[in-house]
Amino acid sequence: MSKGGSRFPVGLERLQRGGRAAGTEVLRPQRPLHDAHEAAQDASRRAGPSGLGLDSPAVRGRMAERLRADGIRCEPVLRALASVPRHRFVDSALANQAYEDTSLPIGLGQTISKPSVVARMLSLLFEGDHALASGSLGRVLEIGTGCGYQTALLALLATRVLSIERLKPLHDKAREHLVDWRHGDVRLVYGDGRIGHAPRAPYDSIIAAAGGNDLPLAWTEQLAEGGRLVAPMHDAASGGQMLLVVDKRAGVLRRQLHDAVHFVPLKSGTA
Repeated sequence: MSKGGSRFPVGLERLQRGGRAAGTEVLRPQRPLHDAHEAAQDASRRAGPSGLGLDSPAVRGRMAERLRADGIRCEPVLRALASVPRHRFVDSALANQAYEDTSLPIGLGQTISKPSVVARMLSLLFEGDHALASGSLGRVLEIGTGCGYQTALLALLATRVLSIERLKPLHDKAREHLVDWRHGDVRLVYGDGRIGHAPRAPYDSIIAAAGGNDLPLAWTEQLAEGGRLVAPMHDAASGGQMLLVVDKRAGVLRRQLHDAVHFVPLKSGTA
């Protein structure tokens, strides 16, 4: 090397902060691979938890088949359960339990109901006069949005869904979960579920995700002629909750009690 020319290795006096020699560029031949990996990681984080193949339709299909084997026979409900990714509506730490037949906490003392209970309640709605005649749940009022999972199912089964949640953090969480849900006509309302939502009444189907000691008058008033309501209700005879089914025919309410269930209490007001 000629005198006065550049020498290698570069002397410390020629290093700039950041570890790069003056007038030189650090070459990183693996940078494109690194960038591609980072982009894939970002996409995965945006898509939500998908560990152990939870995004596979086969996982949801197996859950639906287990419910069929346990007695659920309503095909529209089974198809909806096989379509909606339940793991996206629960905390990522609980995602690997999403397709088990168990309720899971969603915060604020609330839970997402067991798939078998959700399937049973939706199937009971489908046995109402309106659904039997039209093949759809029609205009639905959902009391208790929760994390939004049942709302997503209803969007596949109804022509319009209005869902009310009294707890603002859950209302906001459901809105986030459903922001990219492009199925059906869904409107989320923050409000007191006990008073229903008169501006969009009447409803062909009403379903509640909380149980009380009485049936709110507003619900039956907002139920359409030929409509059906399914809600957990305290049963004095058993001391627990039962699924109450109410049909409105010629202005008369006909009530039936079905399965024993356990839901969070139905409360008034907002929080």
